[in-house]
Amino acid sequence: MKRKVAFMFVNGAITEPRRVEMDLGQGLMIMVGVGNYQMACEEAVKLADEGVIMIELCGGFGTIGHAKVTEAVQGRLQVGVVRFDNHPGYDNASGDSKWL
Repeated sequence: MKRKVAFMFVNGAITEPRRVEMDLGQGLMIMVGVGNYQMACEEAVKLADEGVIMIELCGGFGTIGHAKVTEAVQGRLQVGVVRFDNHPGYDNASGDSKWL
């Protein structure tokens, strides 16, 4: 069985989850784009249901977004994060100030 891992990014222009899969031979990399934290939590639970072992969140997720996704998956997979305390794509604000 292939090991499944995921990367998730957040962008307000996304109204429905967007997903791309890359088969890497021994494993599967799943990239998911979401429009907000609620959508991120819903998609994270789906990924856990599919047997994904970890999600890395983009720097657009703030500490609260990271906590929400971690809580949603209830320990079924690991949640890591690329961190920008002041995200350059959000006029140097945290993702929490943009998505909450």
